[in-house]
Amino acid sequence: MRALVISGGGSKGAFAGGVAQYLIENQKRTYDIYLGTSTGSLLIPHLANGHIQKIYDIYTNVNQRSIFSNNPFVTRKKGDKEYVAINYINVLWQLIKRKRTFGESKNLRKNIRKAFSEQDFELLKQNKREIIVTVSNLSKNRVEYKSIFDYSYNDFCDWIWISCNYVPFMSLAKKNGFEYADGGLGCVIPIREAIKRGATEVDAIILETENMDHNKVLGKNPFSLMVNLYSFVLDQLESHDIVEGRLAAINKDVKLNTYFTPTRLTENSLYFNKKLMSAWWEQGIEYAEERERFLNKHKSKRVDLAG
Repeated sequence: MRALVISGGGSKGAFAGGVAQYLIENQKRTYDIYLGTSTGSLLIPHLANGHIQKIYDIYTNVNQRSIFSNNPFVTRKKGDKEYVAINYINVLWQLIKRKRTFGESKNLRKNIRKAFSEQDFELLKQNKREIIVTVSNLSKNRVEYKSIFDYSYNDFCDWIWISCNYVPFMSLAKKNGFEYADGGLGCVIPIREAIKRGATEVDAIILETENMDHNKVLGKNPFSLMVNLYSFVLDQLESHDIVEGRLAAINKDVKLNTYFTPTRLTENSLYFNKKLMSAWWEQGIEYAEERERFLNKHKSKRVDLAG
């Protein structure tokens, strides 16, 4: 049983889309289970249905307005470079309304339903493709995994949306009497969950560099500093998830194939730039192709030595 697992990573999901496209179209890999966290949960239903061009068009045309109904960020330019800063007016408006988050992501909820129809949902069930998204139950202080087989269309769209809600910069969702947020707050890359569900081979796309040793420029105000701190915490959590996944793979004799980003793509994954995301998608295809070529080359060398 083969599983495709895609980590959280916001706009960096475009890179994961490129890697997945290469594995599915060029390597002809088919999967029984698809697991995703945050941006991964947006990708996997379309990948499972073979709608790669559709999800490519979505990821390479998305912008801040596609995600945020109240955007806590604003894009600034300094020379040729763009950077993200606090949108004081929108954040202040949230505080005046006594909201508990700096921004709202209701536009993302609408666009999920627009892109992923009820017919798409039923097709996945008919083809017995198990899609599992990761959410964080803040009320119960636990991570939960939501399978497409357990929910109606409307409920499952809600779980996909909830999996992406990077609190406190996006919406805090309430469902079934509990409050939920981004699955990445509890599990960034659910490799171990795929193995627990019976996967014997796992392709894990991890939207971070394998070596996380790099210098970061910390924010100059409390808001941007908070973004940096969240990024730091999630990087540490991701490292923990990878170690757990590798140990589980060794213990269960599962083949684990990991695909990291070759470079750190962005310092703020909540910044959605169409030009950058198009480039990241192509970079994902190129990276996956180079990795497979490297592995095949070394595999043939081992065969020659054995002979």
